[in-house]
Amino acid sequence: AEGGGKVRFINGDYGDGKTHFMSVIRQLALQKQFASSFIVLTRDIPIHKFELIYQEIVLQLRGRFEGVGIRSLVQQWVEKQKKVDVDRETLLQSLHQVPKLDINFVNALMGLLRTPDEKELPEETATSQERLYQWLEGKKIPKKNLTKFHIFAVLNKSNSKIFLQSLISFLKLTGHKGLILLLDELETVLAQGGSVRSAAYENIRLLMDNAEHSEYLQLFFSLIPDVLLSEKGFKSYDALWSRIRSVGDSEALNYRGTLIDLHKTPLKQQELIDLGVCLRKIHEISYRWEALDTVSEDLIANMCKKQEEMGILSEVRLFIKQMIRFLDMAEQGHVVQDFNLVENLLISHREIELEKTQELEPAWDA
Repeated sequence: AEGGGKVRFINGDYGDGKTHFMSVIRQLALQKQFASSFIVLTRDIPIHKFELIYQEIVLQLRGRFEGVGIRSLVQQWVEKQKKVDVDRETLLQSLHQVPKLDINFVNALMGLLRTPDEKELPEETATSQERLYQWLEGKKIPKKNLTKFHIFAVLNKSNSKIFLQSLISFLKLTGHKGLILLLDELETVLAQGGSVRSAAYENIRLLMDNAEHSEYLQLFFSLIPDVLLSEKGFKSYDALWSRIRSVGDSEALNYRGTLIDLHKTPLKQQELIDLGVCLRKIHEISYRWEALDTVSEDLIANMCKKQEEMGILSEVRLFIKQMIRFLDMAEQGHVVQDFNLVENLLISHREIELEKTQELEPAWDA
């Protein structure tokens, strides 16, 4: 992301660790002084309503500042300017020189620094500042309440690129190397009606266009294989499919490629055993008991072996479900010799298949 823009897709089934992987990316981004925003696509934050997506981007913004959200970032910048008692005209000229920082964004910042008129009541000043913060957060503010600050644009699909690039420019100004956007659970779009899916895919295309023509921006989407393979997926929207149809065509594993396929990087058996040992320790702490003798490493290894025999060793969620069930049973006094590995495996597998069905059930259609 530093110096350019890029889009990447994280592909994997339910339970493969997509959300965890994105959380790791967010943490690494913060450590390397990038700002980040992690958005989970839900009924309240659907991908087909771009204004809501932008609002969530700035609401979930984290970086080299205290708190969360663009409001916290801007408040701390404003306080810093007031402490150094910077000359307003000098600051204005300086902001005008920041590449790709839109004039409306500049005027909103300067509006927050303005000295109230003598006749202005404190509550009027507070109202004006609140409107400016809400505008920065992408909310709908009547234009008549913005014109005195020389702000003449409100967020919409056509100017979203300008808003996003202004955000990135301001992040650069405040000491960040760039912005990492992470959008989780893109597969929720599959359960929606055709018109909603088309609007969603258009917004994905728009976000990709913004990323590829922006500087200091990297965009990550998590999805399940059906989004790439299903007729209701990307294939159903030509303007998007023409951009990404070659994604994932290569059988070779490319860590720098557009598609990050978690299927091609499954955990090895010893890594699953190590995960089981960690889960056992967490369970011991949570329930205040000793699990080492009852749920031994040999038992954990046998669980992995049974999964491998069924050709599903790579299904991490399945392994975790088995592990937790065994730990719960052992903690409640069941004898380890009574544990039926195959039966437990099949029960856990049925539960996961049911969860997958429930996660793809239509939740909204508008």
